[in-house]
Amino acid sequence: MKASQSILLAVFTLALVTASVVQKGEGLTCGSTFFSAMVQLIPCRAALAPFSPVPPSGACCNAIKALGQPCLCVLVNGPPISGVDRSMALQLPDKCTANFEPCDMMK
Repeated sequence: MKASQSILLAVFTLALVTASVVQKGEGLTCGSTFFSAMVQLIPCRAALAPFSPVPPSGACCNAIKALGQPCLCVLVNGPPISGVDRSMALQLPDKCTANFEPCDMMK
């Protein structure tokens, strides 16, 4: 099994365990479950890997815009996702010119 497939399997396993996480947005709510929001970011996995120099692809930017700011904030404030760097995820809206408000990072 390739390393990327192992990471993807670990991400999906984690998602299944945490799919019932309560979602909160900043004034708006995320209409997706944690799991389905995470699945939408699959095109972004190369750009979200820790220390990745890979810019987001067109498919990734389309996924970010479709996902929306509230769901992105749910993901970055939710449980850790194996193979995903939260700071890289927070940079995606700027890199994709999505014009989202910044997410408040929960501590």
